[in-house]
Amino acid sequence: MISSSSVRSLQFNSHFLSPRNGISLSGCPKFRKLYKHSMCLCTAPILKDGILRINGKEALTGVPENVTVTTSVNGSAFLGAIATEKTSRGVFKLGVLEEQRFFCLYRFKIWWMVPRMGKSGSEVPTESQLLILEAVEKLPVDGLTQDVSNKSPFYILFLPLLDGGFRSSLQGNSSNELEFCTESGDPAVVASEFPEAVFISCGDNPFELVKKSMKLLVEHKGTFRHIENKEMPGMLDWFGWCTWDAFYHDVSPQGISDGLTSLNAGGTPPKFLIIDDGWQDTENEFQKEGEPFVEGSQFGGRIVSIKENLKFRENDAAKDLKHFVTKIKDTFGLKYVYVWHALMGYWGGLHPNSPGTQKYNPKLLYPVQSPGNLSHMRDISMDCMEKYGVGVIDPTKIAEFYDDLHSYLASQNVDGVKVDVQNITETVGSYFGGRVPFTKQFHQALEKSIAKNFQDNSIICCMAHSNDSVYNSKQSAVTRASDDYMPRNETSQTLHVAAVSFNSIYLGEVMLPDWDMFYSNHYAAEFHAVARAVGGCGVYISDKPGDHDFEILKRLVLSDGSILRAKYPGRPTRDCLFNDPVMDRKSLLKIWNVNKLSGVIGIFNCQGAGVWPGLETVGTQNSSQSFLTGHVSPTDVEYLEEIAGELWTGDCAVFSFKSGSVSRLSKTQSFDASLKVLECDVFTISPIKVYNQKIEFAPIGLIEMYNSGGAAEAVDVVSHNPGLLLSIRGRGSGLFGAYSSSKPKFCTINSKKIDFEFDHRVNYLKLLIPKGNSSWDISIQWEA
Repeated sequence: MISSSSVRSLQFNSHFLSPRNGISLSGCPKFRKLYKHSMCLCTAPILKDGILRINGKEALTGVPENVTVTTSVNGSAFLGAIATEKTSRGVFKLGVLEEQRFFCLYRFKIWWMVPRMGKSGSEVPTESQLLILEAVEKLPVDGLTQDVSNKSPFYILFLPLLDGGFRSSLQGNSSNELEFCTESGDPAVVASEFPEAVFISCGDNPFELVKKSMKLLVEHKGTFRHIENKEMPGMLDWFGWCTWDAFYHDVSPQGISDGLTSLNAGGTPPKFLIIDDGWQDTENEFQKEGEPFVEGSQFGGRIVSIKENLKFRENDAAKDLKHFVTKIKDTFGLKYVYVWHALMGYWGGLHPNSPGTQKYNPKLLYPVQSPGNLSHMRDISMDCMEKYGVGVIDPTKIAEFYDDLHSYLASQNVDGVKVDVQNITETVGSYFGGRVPFTKQFHQALEKSIAKNFQDNSIICCMAHSNDSVYNSKQSAVTRASDDYMPRNETSQTLHVAAVSFNSIYLGEVMLPDWDMFYSNHYAAEFHAVARAVGGCGVYISDKPGDHDFEILKRLVLSDGSILRAKYPGRPTRDCLFNDPVMDRKSLLKIWNVNKLSGVIGIFNCQGAGVWPGLETVGTQNSSQSFLTGHVSPTDVEYLEEIAGELWTGDCAVFSFKSGSVSRLSKTQSFDASLKVLECDVFTISPIKVYNQKIEFAPIGLIEMYNSGGAAEAVDVVSHNPGLLLSIRGRGSGLFGAYSSSKPKFCTINSKKIDFEFDHRVNYLKLLIPKGNSSWDISIQWEA
């Protein structure tokens, strides 16, 4: 049975956030339950009389007789089905899903997922790859069933899987029946029994539920690894710049040098560079000199050699790629230079008749999408690849191709690669025995080459949201988590942030979600910047040279080019999971994360600025209110008690970046935050600890940074006598803030005594860490 969540006694506290700069309070604090941070033990799913019960809860009714349940461990199981005849693609009903709040993640186009919220099976789109139900106990009241609101919900997880040579996805039908679709991608690969098509489990913590479920699947399937067992690339902790939105295909050595020069001059030096599409040696028979450009023809280009094109060799700016990369590393202090390539080398693959690629036996093949993909949004790149064909590398030569390409790049002083267009394998698998084994073969060859030729697992995966790819990732540790950042598309800004946060629930257990680049000088720049600050991801922009907002950048980037990266993938708080943050006209999006000593919550108003794909007929849901208000609480931060430790008083110092205010809150209290469309704020939640049975203290961090708490790395007691002496270690320069129950006697930075400010009204300590201190040790002494 599910163990109920702990309910601690609720205490009033006299320190509340004041109504200031968009933050308002509505009387008394709103009390909330504390969440347990473990997957609860559930009884095994039971299928009886056409009803699937999970932990005693009716999850599905009207379950057909051909549905099978195979129990696993810890209350989990596999759902499958038996067909009357063998098939390469089958759709099987699992049962009726009604009146249960859920969210799912589905592929709205072949490359990318977005979330969808609903209450019935008919609202589950095709190509859904994760589904979580909120199971709330219901009791009859006056002849009607009502939620028992004082009972903590538990969550039921459905994960469609790879099962032998087949991959599954979820979908619903007009009769509110949940279905799974399983397909091999090759008409010749058929089966009639699919015993492990969908994994199901339940728990009282949705984040632990997904984590524990993924770990169980790692052990059971053996085809992928959990993120905790992967090496993280070093570039993640450094500020980066990508050439794509700065130049698109017109990237050049001079343009790159100009961009690096302007960013360094502004005090935010990139240490990580991605040379995106535009550096490779390609030919395009569909683009003729002197003829008008045809939109989409760029996807017909094919590689003719693994080397760089003429822009990057045999000219004054670059003798060759190695000369240029070495030059910019030496000149600008770059630590990492990555280059872009597609999984098949380029969008159109390899040129079948080029002397530089013939050794890989490429064949011109025409991709075919599955019916599930075709039911959603068309994609111009995919449409054009279907039209122009793709030069697909011979699977027996793919390992040789990747090794040749990556060893050449390594010899040119390149440190890693961004590998795009990865889901292409599912569309040409019919030529090679099916999409699942074909995808597996490519991923194995790719990861083997990365390990051999580059240091610290230096790869960013992209356009890879199919579970074929996810469940074949044993080594790759970073993947793009959403459709492209599109600076000129006004309706996509809020969707981008919301989609990445929800997709991270699934992707973040296998790889670190990459939030993509953004423009720093843009009307939605701060919206994107704050999202990256709480996203636990790498931070890189794609500004045009000289077109920067350094005020925003300096809230993300320290003077040495490093960033304050939070610990986990940023995900929605659990009270946001089943509310639509883009289209319901009432819900704000909150994203939680933790640092070494504090929690952090980003809050965003995504309403009224865009429409989810597939819901365009509903129309833009403009909010009728100038502000939307949501509740924020320390309990929004998962794992906060683990960070707080034994000395925690149970209260937190809450710092608002937007207002610059500090307040003390009990962990069970909440406050209201109000935001306009495309507005955001960041709250640092720092547990207040008691030292020497007298001094209560909580570091906030560098208060001019979005993720201020990321700067504070350790607090140690140096001495108790004659008074308390604390050491706070961290990095970065600027204003440092902390909560202190009393005014210190003195403060030092790296053993040098410094001035400080102390506000007795809110117990707020501030001091300035001078420039040039990339790391520091603050000592604070209090009277005995």
